[in-house]
Amino acid sequence: MVGWCNYYSNYVNHFMLKHIFNEKYSYICADIDLKRIINEVMKKIAVLMLFLAFVFFVSAQDKEEKTNGLLKELSENACNCIDSVDTYNKIKDQVSADIARCIDEQAGAYQLGAKLMGIDLSGLDSTKNVNILIETNNRSPEYRKYYNEIEGYLMENCDALKQKIASSDLENENSVSHDERAKKFYSKGMKDYESENYKKAIVNFEKAVEIDSMFAFAWDNIGLCQRKLGNYDKAIEAYNKSLTIDPNGIMPLQNLAVTYRYTKEFHKALEAYRRLAEIDVTNAETFYGLGLVYAVDLQDYEQGLDNMCKAYNLYTIQKSPYRSDAEKLISYIYAEMKKQDKLDRFHEIMKSNGINVNIE
Repeated sequence: MVGWCNYYSNYVNHFMLKHIFNEKYSYICADIDLKRIINEVMKKIAVLMLFLAFVFFVSAQDKEEKTNGLLKELSENACNCIDSVDTYNKIKDQVSADIARCIDEQAGAYQLGAKLMGIDLSGLDSTKNVNILIETNNRSPEYRKYYNEIEGYLMENCDALKQKIASSDLENENSVSHDERAKKFYSKGMKDYESENYKKAIVNFEKAVEIDSMFAFAWDNIGLCQRKLGNYDKAIEAYNKSLTIDPNGIMPLQNLAVTYRYTKEFHKALEAYRRLAEIDVTNAETFYGLGLVYAVDLQDYEQGLDNMCKAYNLYTIQKSPYRSDAEKLISYIYAEMKKQDKLDRFHEIMKSNGINVNIE
Protein backbone atom coordinates (compact mmCIF):
# COMPACT_ATOMS: atom_id res chain seq x y z
CA MET A 1 0.00 0.00 0.00
CA VAL A 2 2.83 2.37 0.90
CA GLY A 3 4.55 1.60 -2.39
CA TRP A 4 1.37 2.37 -4.34
CA CYS A 5 0.95 5.71 -2.56
CA ASN A 6 4.52 6.76 -3.25
CA TYR A 7 4.18 5.70 -6.88
CA TYR A 8 0.94 7.66 -7.42
CA SER A 9 2.17 10.79 -5.67
CA ASN A 10 5.36 10.75 -7.75
CA TYR A 11 3.26 10.36 -10.92
CA VAL A 12 1.10 13.37 -10.10
CA ASN A 13 4.11 15.43 -9.10
CA HIS A 14 6.29 14.61 -12.09
CA PHE A 15 3.90 14.43 -15.01
CA MET A 16 1.01 16.71 -14.12
CA LEU A 17 2.37 19.40 -11.85
CA LYS A 18 5.91 19.74 -13.11
CA HIS A 19 5.26 19.58 -16.84
CA ILE A 20 1.97 21.49 -16.90
CA PHE A 21 2.43 24.10 -14.21
CA ASN A 22 6.15 23.87 -13.43
CA GLU A 23 5.54 23.37 -9.68
CA LYS A 24 7.09 20.87 -7.25
CA TYR A 25 5.47 19.12 -4.37
CA SER A 26 6.92 16.71 -1.82
CA TYR A 27 4.76 13.95 -0.48
CA ILE A 28 4.92 11.20 2.02
CA CYS A 29 2.29 8.54 1.95
CA ALA A 30 1.32 9.15 5.57
CA ASP A 31 -0.11 12.63 5.01
CA ILE A 32 -0.74 12.90 1.23
CA ASP A 33 -4.21 14.11 0.18
CA LEU A 34 -4.57 12.85 -3.39
CA LYS A 35 -8.09 14.21 -3.79
CA ARG A 36 -6.96 17.71 -2.88
CA ILE A 37 -4.03 17.54 -5.33
CA ILE A 38 -6.22 16.34 -8.17
CA ASN A 39 -8.77 19.10 -7.47
CA GLU A 40 -6.02 21.72 -7.55
CA VAL A 41 -4.73 20.34 -10.85
CA MET A 42 -8.20 20.30 -12.38
CA LYS A 43 -8.84 23.88 -11.28
CA LYS A 44 -5.65 25.04 -12.97
CA ILE A 45 -6.49 23.07 -16.10
CA ALA A 46 -9.90 24.76 -16.15
CA VAL A 47 -8.23 28.19 -15.85
CA LEU A 48 -5.88 27.29 -18.72
CA MET A 49 -8.80 26.15 -20.91
CA LEU A 50 -10.70 29.37 -20.20
CA PHE A 51 -7.64 31.39 -21.16
CA LEU A 52 -7.23 29.50 -24.44
CA ALA A 53 -10.92 29.91 -25.21
CA PHE A 54 -10.58 33.65 -24.59
CA VAL A 55 -7.59 33.85 -26.95
CA PHE A 56 -9.53 32.09 -29.71
CA PHE A 57 -12.57 34.30 -29.06
CA VAL A 58 -10.50 37.51 -29.30
CA SER A 59 -8.89 36.25 -32.50
CA ALA A 60 -12.30 35.44 -34.03
CA GLN A 61 -13.70 38.75 -32.82
CA ASP A 62 -10.77 40.61 -34.37
CA LYS A 63 -11.43 38.93 -37.73
CA GLU A 64 -15.13 39.78 -37.47
CA GLU A 65 -14.35 43.43 -36.70
CA LYS A 66 -12.01 43.65 -39.69
CA THR A 67 -14.62 42.07 -41.96
CA ASN A 68 -17.30 44.44 -40.69
CA GLY A 69 -14.93 47.36 -41.25
CA LEU A 70 -14.36 46.23 -44.84
CA LEU A 71 -18.13 45.85 -45.37
CA LYS A 72 -18.68 49.38 -44.05
CA GLU A 73 -15.96 50.89 -46.25
CA LEU A 74 -17.06 49.19 -49.47
CA SER A 75 -20.74 49.82 -48.76
CA GLU A 76 -20.01 53.52 -48.33
CA ASN A 77 -18.26 53.46 -51.71
CA ALA A 78 -21.39 51.91 -53.19
CA CYS A 79 -23.55 54.52 -51.44
CA ASN A 80 -21.51 57.35 -52.99
CA CYS A 81 -21.93 55.73 -56.39
CA ILE A 82 -25.70 55.41 -55.85
CA ASP A 83 -25.90 59.04 -54.80
CA SER A 84 -24.55 60.00 -58.25
CA VAL A 85 -27.22 57.98 -60.11
CA ASP A 86 -29.38 60.23 -62.28
CA THR A 87 -33.06 59.32 -61.89
CA TYR A 88 -34.47 62.05 -64.11
CA ASN A 89 -36.96 60.71 -66.67
CA LYS A 90 -36.01 57.09 -65.99
CA ILE A 91 -38.28 54.16 -65.25
CA LYS A 92 -37.70 52.24 -62.00
CA ASP A 93 -36.05 49.31 -63.82
CA GLN A 94 -33.36 51.63 -65.18
CA VAL A 95 -32.75 53.19 -61.76
CA SER A 96 -32.57 49.74 -60.13
CA ALA A 97 -30.10 48.55 -62.76
CA ASP A 98 -27.85 51.57 -62.08
CA ILE A 99 -28.01 50.89 -58.33
CA ALA A 100 -27.17 47.20 -58.91
CA ARG A 101 -24.09 48.20 -60.91
CA CYS A 102 -22.88 50.32 -57.98
CA ILE A 103 -23.21 47.31 -55.66
CA ASP A 104 -21.63 44.92 -58.19
CA GLU A 105 -18.55 47.14 -58.37
CA GLN A 106 -17.93 46.55 -54.64
CA ALA A 107 -19.15 42.94 -54.27
CA GLY A 108 -16.05 41.41 -55.87
CA ALA A 109 -13.69 43.43 -53.67
CA TYR A 110 -15.68 42.49 -50.58
CA GLN A 111 -15.58 38.79 -51.50
CA LEU A 112 -11.80 38.90 -51.99
CA GLY A 113 -11.14 40.89 -48.81
CA ALA A 114 -13.36 38.69 -46.67
CA LYS A 115 -11.66 35.53 -47.93
CA LEU A 116 -8.18 36.97 -47.35
CA MET A 117 -9.11 37.86 -43.78
CA GLY A 118 -10.33 34.32 -43.23
CA ILE A 119 -6.95 32.75 -43.97
CA ASP A 120 -4.95 31.52 -40.97
CA LEU A 121 -1.33 32.36 -41.79
CA SER A 122 0.12 31.21 -38.45
CA GLY A 123 0.96 27.67 -39.53
CA LEU A 124 1.49 28.39 -43.21
CA ASP A 125 4.73 27.53 -45.01
CA SER A 126 6.06 30.75 -46.55
CA THR A 127 7.20 28.80 -49.63
CA LYS A 128 3.68 27.59 -50.44
CA ASN A 129 1.08 29.45 -52.48
CA VAL A 130 -2.37 30.31 -51.18
CA ASN A 131 -5.19 29.77 -53.66
CA ILE A 132 -8.30 31.94 -53.30
CA LEU A 133 -11.29 31.21 -55.49
CA ILE A 134 -13.32 34.31 -56.41
CA GLU A 135 -16.83 33.67 -57.73
CA THR A 136 -17.64 36.11 -60.56
CA ASN A 137 -20.96 34.63 -61.67
CA ASN A 138 -23.41 37.17 -60.24
CA ARG A 139 -26.17 34.54 -60.17
CA SER A 140 -24.25 32.06 -58.03
CA PRO A 141 -25.25 31.62 -54.35
CA GLU A 142 -21.74 32.54 -53.19
CA TYR A 143 -21.62 35.80 -55.17
CA ARG A 144 -25.15 36.69 -54.03
CA LYS A 145 -24.09 36.18 -50.40
CA TYR A 146 -21.53 39.00 -50.59
CA TYR A 147 -23.77 41.15 -52.82
CA ASN A 148 -26.68 40.78 -50.38
CA GLU A 149 -24.53 41.70 -47.38
CA ILE A 150 -23.59 45.01 -49.03
CA GLU A 151 -27.18 45.55 -50.12
CA GLY A 152 -28.43 44.88 -46.58
CA TYR A 153 -25.95 47.37 -45.12
CA LEU A 154 -27.06 49.99 -47.65
CA MET A 155 -30.73 49.46 -46.82
CA GLU A 156 -29.94 50.25 -43.18
CA ASN A 157 -27.42 53.05 -43.63
CA CYS A 158 -27.56 54.66 -47.09
CA ASP A 159 -30.14 57.46 -47.38
CA ALA A 160 -29.23 57.96 -51.06
CA LEU A 161 -30.39 54.41 -51.83
CA LYS A 162 -33.82 55.00 -50.32
CA GLN A 163 -34.18 58.35 -52.09
CA LYS A 164 -33.24 56.95 -55.49
CA ILE A 165 -35.58 53.97 -55.18
CA ALA A 166 -38.44 56.17 -54.04
CA SER A 167 -37.88 58.81 -56.74
CA SER A 168 -40.37 59.09 -59.55
CA ASP A 169 -39.03 61.58 -62.07
CA LEU A 170 -40.49 60.01 -65.21
CA GLU A 171 -42.03 62.80 -67.21
CA ASN A 172 -45.45 62.86 -68.78
CA GLU A 173 -46.91 65.72 -70.82
CA ASN A 174 -47.82 67.86 -67.79
CA SER A 175 -45.26 66.58 -65.32
CA VAL A 176 -43.11 69.69 -65.54
CA SER A 177 -43.86 73.29 -66.33
CA HIS A 178 -42.54 75.21 -69.29
CA ASP A 179 -42.79 78.44 -67.33
CA GLU A 180 -39.34 79.45 -66.06
CA ARG A 181 -40.76 81.24 -63.02
CA ALA A 182 -42.69 78.13 -61.95
CA LYS A 183 -39.60 75.97 -62.44
CA LYS A 184 -37.56 78.38 -60.33
CA PHE A 185 -39.93 78.06 -57.37
CA TYR A 186 -40.07 74.29 -57.90
CA SER A 187 -36.26 74.06 -57.69
CA LYS A 188 -36.29 76.10 -54.48
CA GLY A 189 -38.96 73.79 -53.08
CA MET A 190 -36.88 70.72 -53.91
CA LYS A 191 -33.88 72.15 -52.05
CA ASP A 192 -36.09 72.84 -49.03
CA TYR A 193 -37.52 69.33 -49.23
CA GLU A 194 -34.05 67.77 -49.32
CA SER A 195 -33.19 69.85 -46.23
CA GLU A 196 -36.38 68.52 -44.57
CA ASN A 197 -37.79 72.04 -44.34
CA TYR A 198 -41.21 70.87 -45.47
CA LYS A 199 -43.20 73.98 -44.54
CA LYS A 200 -40.93 76.23 -46.58
CA ALA A 201 -40.95 73.70 -49.41
CA ILE A 202 -44.76 73.80 -49.52
CA VAL A 203 -44.66 77.60 -49.86
CA ASN A 204 -42.39 77.35 -52.91
CA PHE A 205 -44.31 74.48 -54.50
CA GLU A 206 -47.57 76.40 -54.03
CA LYS A 207 -46.03 79.44 -55.71
CA ALA A 208 -45.10 77.16 -58.61
CA VAL A 209 -48.70 75.92 -59.06
CA GLU A 210 -50.06 79.46 -58.71
CA ILE A 211 -48.05 80.30 -61.81
CA ASP A 212 -48.79 77.00 -63.58
CA SER A 213 -51.73 75.06 -62.14
CA MET A 214 -50.97 72.11 -64.45
CA PHE A 215 -47.53 71.51 -62.92
CA ALA A 216 -48.12 67.89 -61.79
CA PHE A 217 -44.73 67.32 -60.13
CA ALA A 218 -45.29 70.38 -57.95
CA TRP A 219 -48.67 69.03 -56.80
CA ASP A 220 -47.05 65.66 -56.11
CA ASN A 221 -44.47 67.28 -53.87
CA ILE A 222 -47.03 69.41 -52.05
CA GLY A 223 -48.76 66.13 -51.18
CA LEU A 224 -45.49 64.55 -50.11
CA CYS A 225 -44.59 67.47 -47.81
CA GLN A 226 -48.08 67.57 -46.29
CA ARG A 227 -47.84 63.87 -45.59
CA LYS A 228 -44.45 64.34 -43.91
CA LEU A 229 -46.06 66.96 -41.68
CA GLY A 230 -48.96 64.67 -40.83
CA ASN A 231 -51.52 66.74 -42.75
CA TYR A 232 -53.06 63.72 -44.45
CA ASP A 233 -56.25 65.36 -45.74
CA LYS A 234 -54.23 68.08 -47.46
CA ALA A 235 -51.85 65.46 -48.85
CA ILE A 236 -54.76 63.48 -50.33
CA GLU A 237 -56.17 66.69 -51.83
CA ALA A 238 -52.83 67.47 -53.52
CA TYR A 239 -52.43 63.93 -54.89
CA ASN A 240 -55.94 63.96 -56.31
CA LYS A 241 -55.23 67.33 -57.93
CA SER A 242 -52.20 65.80 -59.61
CA LEU A 243 -54.27 62.84 -60.77
CA THR A 244 -56.83 65.14 -62.43
CA ILE A 245 -53.91 66.48 -64.49
CA ASP A 246 -52.41 63.04 -65.17
CA PRO A 247 -54.77 60.13 -64.29
CA ASN A 248 -51.91 57.66 -64.83
CA GLY A 249 -49.44 59.38 -62.54
CA ILE A 250 -47.47 56.66 -60.73
CA MET A 251 -46.13 58.85 -57.92
CA PRO A 252 -49.44 60.41 -56.80
CA LEU A 253 -51.27 57.06 -56.95
CA GLN A 254 -48.57 55.30 -54.97
CA ASN A 255 -48.43 58.03 -52.35
CA LEU A 256 -52.20 58.26 -52.21
CA ALA A 257 -52.31 54.57 -51.26
CA VAL A 258 -49.66 55.10 -48.58
CA THR A 259 -51.57 58.06 -47.14
CA TYR A 260 -54.81 56.08 -46.97
CA ARG A 261 -52.94 53.55 -44.81
CA TYR A 262 -52.03 56.37 -42.42
CA THR A 263 -55.70 57.40 -42.22
CA LYS A 264 -56.64 53.71 -41.79
CA GLU A 265 -58.83 53.80 -44.90
CA PHE A 266 -57.50 50.44 -45.97
CA HIS A 267 -60.00 49.65 -48.70
CA LYS A 268 -59.27 53.00 -50.37
CA ALA A 269 -55.59 52.10 -50.18
CA LEU A 270 -56.34 48.80 -51.93
CA GLU A 271 -58.30 50.65 -54.62
CA ALA A 272 -55.35 52.98 -55.28
CA TYR A 273 -52.92 50.04 -55.50
CA ARG A 274 -55.25 48.21 -57.89
CA ARG A 275 -55.34 51.28 -60.14
CA LEU A 276 -51.54 51.20 -60.10
CA ALA A 277 -51.55 47.54 -61.14
CA GLU A 278 -53.78 48.38 -64.12
CA ILE A 279 -51.31 51.05 -65.24
CA ASP A 280 -48.10 49.09 -64.69
CA VAL A 281 -48.20 45.37 -63.88
CA THR A 282 -44.39 45.34 -63.48
CA ASN A 283 -44.42 47.81 -60.58
CA ALA A 284 -43.23 45.79 -57.58
CA GLU A 285 -44.30 48.55 -55.17
CA THR A 286 -47.91 47.93 -56.16
CA PHE A 287 -47.86 44.30 -55.09
CA TYR A 288 -45.79 45.05 -52.01
CA GLY A 289 -48.38 47.63 -50.99
CA LEU A 290 -51.26 45.23 -51.63
CA GLY A 291 -49.50 42.52 -49.63
CA LEU A 292 -48.85 44.93 -46.76
CA VAL A 293 -52.45 46.09 -46.52
CA TYR A 294 -53.90 42.59 -46.79
CA ALA A 295 -51.49 40.92 -44.36
CA VAL A 296 -50.71 43.61 -41.79
CA ASP A 297 -53.82 45.80 -41.83
CA LEU A 298 -56.59 43.35 -42.71
CA GLN A 299 -55.00 40.08 -41.51
CA ASP A 300 -55.91 38.41 -44.79
CA TYR A 301 -52.70 36.39 -44.93
CA GLU A 302 -53.45 34.36 -48.05
CA GLN A 303 -54.08 37.45 -50.19
CA GLY A 304 -51.17 39.16 -48.50
CA LEU A 305 -48.81 36.27 -49.26
CA ASP A 306 -49.83 35.98 -52.90
CA ASN A 307 -49.19 39.69 -53.52
CA MET A 308 -45.96 39.70 -51.49
CA CYS A 309 -44.65 36.79 -53.57
CA LYS A 310 -45.36 38.76 -56.74
CA ALA A 311 -43.51 41.74 -55.27
CA TYR A 312 -40.57 39.53 -54.29
CA ASN A 313 -40.27 38.08 -57.80
CA LEU A 314 -40.39 41.52 -59.41
CA TYR A 315 -37.84 42.93 -56.95
CA THR A 316 -35.55 40.01 -57.77
CA ILE A 317 -35.87 40.52 -61.52
CA GLN A 318 -35.30 44.28 -61.13
CA LYS A 319 -32.38 43.74 -58.70
CA SER A 320 -34.11 45.99 -56.20
CA PRO A 321 -32.78 46.12 -52.61
CA TYR A 322 -36.40 46.11 -51.43
CA ARG A 323 -36.39 42.36 -52.07
CA SER A 324 -35.21 41.94 -48.47
CA ASP A 325 -38.29 43.83 -47.21
CA ALA A 326 -40.53 41.40 -49.10
CA GLU A 327 -38.63 38.49 -47.55
CA LYS A 328 -39.29 39.86 -44.06
CA LEU A 329 -43.02 40.20 -44.75
CA ILE A 330 -43.18 36.66 -46.15
CA SER A 331 -41.51 35.40 -42.96
CA TYR A 332 -44.05 37.35 -40.91
CA ILE A 333 -46.94 35.83 -42.88
CA TYR A 334 -45.41 32.37 -42.42
CA ALA A 335 -45.42 32.82 -38.64
CA GLU A 336 -49.04 33.97 -38.64
CA MET A 337 -50.26 31.17 -40.92
CA LYS A 338 -48.37 28.67 -38.77
CA LYS A 339 -50.38 29.88 -35.77
CA GLN A 340 -53.54 29.23 -37.79
CA ASP A 341 -52.32 25.75 -38.80
CA LYS A 342 -52.37 26.80 -42.47
CA LEU A 343 -48.82 25.91 -43.53
CA ASP A 344 -50.10 23.64 -46.30
CA ARG A 345 -51.85 26.64 -47.83
CA PHE A 346 -48.72 28.76 -47.29
CA HIS A 347 -46.59 26.27 -49.25
CA GLU A 348 -49.24 26.03 -51.95
CA ILE A 349 -49.24 29.81 -52.53
CA MET A 350 -45.44 29.97 -52.50
CA LYS A 351 -45.23 27.14 -55.03
CA SER A 352 -47.81 28.77 -57.30
CA ASN A 353 -45.53 31.83 -57.44
CA GLY A 354 -42.45 29.72 -58.21
CA ILE A 355 -40.69 30.39 -54.90
CA ASN A 356 -38.80 27.72 -52.99
CA VAL A 357 -39.52 27.81 -49.27
CA ASN A 358 -36.56 28.00 -46.89
CA ILE A 359 -37.99 29.40 -43.67
CA GLU A 360 -37.18 28.03 -40.23
